[in-house]
Amino acid sequence: MLTRSNPVLSDGTRISDLINLDTREVKMRVLSDAELYQLEMEKIFAKTWVFLAHETEIPNSGDFVQRDMGSDSVLVTRDREGQVHVVLNVCTHRGMKVSTLDVGNTQAHMCIYHGWAFKPNGDFIGAPVDKECMHGKMMSKEQLSLTKARVAVYGGMIFATWNLDGPSFDEFLGDAKFYYDTMWCRTTSGMEVLGPPQRFIIKANWKTAAEQGACDGYHTLTLHRWLGEIGPYAKKPNAEGGGADLTPEMYGVEVWTDHGHTMRCIDLGRKVHRITGRDPAELSAQEKLTVLPPPGLTAEMIPDVVSRLSPEQIEIMSSNPPQVGNFFPNGLFEFIYLPTADGKVTGAMALHTYVPMGPDKFMFMNWILAEKDTPPEQKAAMLRISCQFLGTSGMVEQDDSDTWPHQTIVSKGAMSKNITLKYQAKYETGKPDGWPGPGHVGSGFTKDDTNWSFWQYWHELMTRES
Repeated sequence: MLTRSNPVLSDGTRISDLINLDTREVKMRVLSDAELYQLEMEKIFAKTWVFLAHETEIPNSGDFVQRDMGSDSVLVTRDREGQVHVVLNVCTHRGMKVSTLDVGNTQAHMCIYHGWAFKPNGDFIGAPVDKECMHGKMMSKEQLSLTKARVAVYGGMIFATWNLDGPSFDEFLGDAKFYYDTMWCRTTSGMEVLGPPQRFIIKANWKTAAEQGACDGYHTLTLHRWLGEIGPYAKKPNAEGGGADLTPEMYGVEVWTDHGHTMRCIDLGRKVHRITGRDPAELSAQEKLTVLPPPGLTAEMIPDVVSRLSPEQIEIMSSNPPQVGNFFPNGLFEFIYLPTADGKVTGAMALHTYVPMGPDKFMFMNWILAEKDTPPEQKAAMLRISCQFLGTSGMVEQDDSDTWPHQTIVSKGAMSKNITLKYQAKYETGKPDGWPGPGHVGSGFTKDDTNWSFWQYWHELMTRES
């Protein structure tokens, strides 16, 4: 049985004083408070599952990448047997980083300080001058191994947690797994990353980006207005959308879970009708997927997809597929259908993480994805369009990364720190008739329920007894 606490900050403020669960408000202070940040590292990033890498980044025995789990540097490695491990990148001797490299290949990670060496799985190998037993006799070699995280590989994505006795990865995903399977586990061959992740530093609190990533579609109408004025949804012959007004694009179905995972599912009916000239209701789910394959797929790959997923999942994919959403606490995914100048539709697939680096700084990381079996020319097109729109120099991210620092700065003001973030636009509808998937579901114009689920779970973890 879980017990609750209510940590108190040094000025007497309780965690629960910062969030009003009844009126759905959060005080701006949460976006810059240094003391609160340290609690987040301990209660969230040290306790929950965190996305770190994709297994195609470390395809060979001995491959590794260095990443961060909250404030902790870790090594994501592959051993001789092909198993993936995540270990704390801190030498158990005198606390030096074991590896200072971002990426590499080795069967023995050697600390540059005193030469202590460790296997890819973190096991201690030994220390120089073996005859002198410089690791001492007070602790066994097992006790001198690197701290090991619990690892889950899902759809090629590598997650880890320090909570060795906590919820399983499937429990962590909960109802979201039904939908995530349609994106990450849809083909036999699976996905790959198209090159190393892009990254840049943003002077903002990680939550400014993370809560927006929880399906905030509303900001698209203003911040990304150019999408309808000069972008892919601008009014032109045979184009999607109706010009500068992006409002029609923000209608659909949104799903949120008790663990803060969210997604926005967009109706494909208009696109299918434009391509076929037929009422989508006249077509089977497989026929719709064949004429309009999901981002990264081809018509020839659809039979494999249909064989791997349930009829309910296939129905979601063919009618209202998830296109944007998040992994709590700090991951965002985008599987976007984009109209092109020639009247066709292409796809962009990207995965972001917002890696905390302090109360007012985080690293934005972006992976571009494709199915391994996607034709090379299509991969090249997806890489190009994903970088243009969703990469570190992408037009969408230039908009977003300008707002987050402003929010962080104003959250420090003597008056403004008590202004509240408001999430009071609520769905008044339940699941659409016949909706086949689980979770909390709302339909219509995008609302605040998804973003609010982020803060609800944030509060649950921050007040949970360690």
